[in-house]
Amino acid sequence: MQELDVTNVRELEDFLINECMYAGIVRGKLDQLRRCFEVQFAAGRDLRPGQLGTMIQTLSSWLATSDNLLVSIQDKIKWADTVSDLDRKHKKDVEDKVEEVKKSLSLKADIEFRGHEEVFSEPGGVMDYEEDRSRPKRRRHPIS
Repeated sequence: MQELDVTNVRELEDFLINECMYAGIVRGKLDQLRRCFEVQFAAGRDLRPGQLGTMIQTLSSWLATSDNLLVSIQDKIKWADTVSDLDRKHKKDVEDKVEEVKKSLSLKADIEFRGHEEVFSEPGGVMDYEEDRSRPKRRRHPIS
């Protein structure tokens, strides 16, 4: 119980039954009187004689596959970095062109405005405005 960090016998029994026995890791009997578990079978982690060659082949194959996968991932990262740099450069070029066009349009509008200002302005610089108050305002009648 101390090794598994469980606080009572019920938790320990649940763990042994649900996590170990049903999974096929161990087989045995719970002895509640002596408060112990009698192991009849435990799945070993050791290799059986003659399995070492197969295990080495399997692990070598797994290692080669992992190395190939790592190279592929590194290539994809390099490609993504390159595409990101190209996109960033393209975005900057577009923004620079937009600013250039804005400046060009602003200068053109300023030149056109000055040209109209010279044509329509009065010598004094301010147009005279006389308000005609002799006419009464027209009232709108609601439409029936």
